[in-house]
Amino acid sequence: MEKYITKNGIKYELRGEQYYPTLEISEQTNYEIGKYGHLHLDFIKKHRRGTYTTLLTEGRLNEHLHAIDEQAHEQLNLHIAQMAERMGVTEELKASDPMRWVQLMTNIKASAEEIILKEVVYK
Repeated sequence: MEKYITKNGIKYELRGEQYYPTLEISEQTNYEIGKYGHLHLDFIKKHRRGTYTTLLTEGRLNEHLHAIDEQAHEQLNLHIAQMAERMGVTEELKASDPMRWVQLMTNIKASAEEIILKEVVYK
């Protein structure tokens, strides 16, 4: 009997008197995942089991989480800049009234983060 055979596109290895499939894990990317990537991971584990399983078995989970994290950070920065401009939060305000500037920027960041969580992370 041959040590290895391939049948229906699956490679089998002879162990004793029986053939067992040789399962190989494909190479996966290894990106650093940030806050929003981890939040999205928790979300898809609990609420999108099919998506999670598919991404995991196809070896695309890390890449997907990295893309979500990058997208969330880009949109967060864009929303913060747009909201600050609309509310008149400028460098002049920062120099003249730093406490007011901090209050407004904290509020803007919290509002922008709520939007990001709804539109990107928990989608």
